[in-house]
Amino acid sequence: MAFQQGLSGLNTASKAIDSTSNNIANASTVGYKAGVAHFADVYANSLAGSGASQIGIGVTLAAIQQQFTQGNITTTNNPLDISINGAGFFRMDSNGAVTYTRNGQFHLDKNGYIVNDQAMRLTGYPALSGIITASTPVPLQISASDLAPVATGSNTSSSFNGVKANVNLDSRQTVPTSAWADGPAAATVGGWTPDPLTYNFSTALSVYDTLGNAHTLTMYFRKAATAGDWNLYANIDGTTNANSGAGALTTLHFDTSGQLSSGNPAAISINLNNVATSLGTTSGSATPLAFSIDFTGSTQFGSPFGTNRIEQDGYASGHLVGLSVGNDGVIQGRYSNGQTFNQGQVVLANFTNPNGLQSLGNNQWTETSVSGPALVGAPNTSNLGVLSSATVEESNVDLTAELVNLITEQRNYQANAQSIRTQDQILQTLVNLR
Repeated sequence: MAFQQGLSGLNTASKAIDSTSNNIANASTVGYKAGVAHFADVYANSLAGSGASQIGIGVTLAAIQQQFTQGNITTTNNPLDISINGAGFFRMDSNGAVTYTRNGQFHLDKNGYIVNDQAMRLTGYPALSGIITASTPVPLQISASDLAPVATGSNTSSSFNGVKANVNLDSRQTVPTSAWADGPAAATVGGWTPDPLTYNFSTALSVYDTLGNAHTLTMYFRKAATAGDWNLYANIDGTTNANSGAGALTTLHFDTSGQLSSGNPAAISINLNNVATSLGTTSGSATPLAFSIDFTGSTQFGSPFGTNRIEQDGYASGHLVGLSVGNDGVIQGRYSNGQTFNQGQVVLANFTNPNGLQSLGNNQWTETSVSGPALVGAPNTSNLGVLSSATVEESNVDLTAELVNLITEQRNYQANAQSIRTQDQILQTLVNLR
């Protein structure tokens, strides 16, 4: 009798409806991956082997396979909301238990760890003194400590050392009529500025001591009597010559094409105690403040004086004002002094067989022997996807398709119920025979 086939059909159709209903229920769940019911036919074992007249005894649910296709990316207002575009999972830690997720809705807990809504910690590579080294992933923790100041000329992470200036000195200028004077002794100045008749051009920028105090470095360019030569003078905070009255810091020489050929770089050594005494303050920072001024790329053309570029590598202390996450997973802290500092790097994990992962709920999966071991690496390396900050990955459920599937599965259920009813009518006919 066909009751068994019809009953198995009702059972599997019901589970298919359950799977579709679960997809519909999670249509707005961030990082959710839709499941698809797979069926298989069932045949009874036969000692005589199979034959052309063999009739199946129903259907069974073979598996619920999740579809790890990409979901849509939408923007949010939280910089710690992170989406994955491509393959991979976030690696989460819960008291040593490692799980994986595509849900990138993160925030900071009271201890500065990046966590999800279940207080699981996001893992990645730590940053030591701002330098990220690939190692065993650990829970990522954001440091709220102030960024220590760095004196000009001592920033080991900078691409240059000290001050970098690119200027054009007007070759049409004449030698100033008045001789340069370094000014009074540092301890008696209190605000000395050179006579404008003793130099042709000047430019200034802030430099920093070891405590992060800003000092104004003013550079003066004086055309020399020798063609193509310019003498460089400087003072700090309007007190005295940067080299304590030692005259010109250097003589910049330009060739007949206007290109800098010698005299570069200029070395400066500033006695900050003398500067502090002159200004009636106390220094407290390391002294002298020594660095170089690199004029590479500077020119002497027949055009007006211009400062094309001027920068230095020191900075004052700063406190954390914001975070950003790059496509490569590097988390950078933004500080009130305009600096950025690496806090760590998010890692991703991928699997040879993602469908072998075991679902734990709360958008979490765990590794199994069927999934294979986790392949961990930085985003945008190997076959891993890229990250996007202030965005989340929506569920990949196609709501329209799921509603159509629901109608189809309902018809399947009704058809199997009809086969049971038909079999019942046949059985009733047999019972009524006399």
